[in-house]
Amino acid sequence: MIKYGLIGFPLGHSFSKGFFTEKFAREGIDAQYLNFEIPDARMLFDVLRDNPELRGLNVTLPHKQAVIPLLDELSDEAREIGAVNVIKIDPPQPSLKGRENGDVAEQRSLPLREGWGGSLKGFNSDIIGFTESIKPLLQPWHKKALVLGTGGASKAICVGLKRLGLEWRYVSRNGGQGARSKEQENTSCPNNPLAPCPLPLAPLNYSDLTAEVMQANTVIVNCSPVGMFPKVDAAPAIPYELLTPQHLLFDCVYNPEDTLFMQKGRAQGATVKNGLEMLHLQAIASWKFWNE
Repeated sequence: MIKYGLIGFPLGHSFSKGFFTEKFAREGIDAQYLNFEIPDARMLFDVLRDNPELRGLNVTLPHKQAVIPLLDELSDEAREIGAVNVIKIDPPQPSLKGRENGDVAEQRSLPLREGWGGSLKGFNSDIIGFTESIKPLLQPWHKKALVLGTGGASKAICVGLKRLGLEWRYVSRNGGQGARSKEQENTSCPNNPLAPCPLPLAPLNYSDLTAEVMQANTVIVNCSPVGMFPKVDAAPAIPYELLTPQHLLFDCVYNPEDTLFMQKGRAQGATVKNGLEMLHLQAIASWKFWNE
């Protein structure tokens, strides 16, 4: 039986297994979806050796960047974003022995790959899910965005906002006072081709969110885990009293479906949306990548 799965650590909050298990049953697909809880991305090859039927993986925290050096190929979007959340697996082909190009041959000789000689291509479906989910809600006055948190899907969110024509700026607990993001640091090095474009501005701290900043940035995207189950009584520390009906709050959290971040925004008249549709769209895109 063909297998698909998810790698990450921890996986207690995972949505993907339920989605694909239901899809396979509903559509009569002879396949199964498994969770592989691995604390180190380099354990990917243990998973591949132990499960030769695997043809595709989703990747979640904390491995979206760590898997990149382990892959043979990246899609253009994954390369631009600098993060991977979908891996297409081409199993070992004995007939290809001696015919690989130098880069792939060198990769396959690494000790980590001992016992597994297939090929791996990385994609990013976060950007597809996010842009398709938020685009119908955007209004002409939505010109600038604040991105809360610098982990998770934030890299794809920022590239997605740029493609939608919005300026954006990170907000993090470590921002402010001239702080530079990892992307800004990386792009100063010409030997890092996977880094996204330089950020126009240094990240803000939550204490920097003045009335002027909040008025100028009418889209706010929460990419942090704050408010996610089981800590549902928490919300990102933005000044909610400064929100207006012109604001759009998008929460990448999907459990609970109505987060405190969303509730506080709705109370001020803001438009709000959670990350559930984004997840569905990501999953659909993953299936297309695996079977293209």
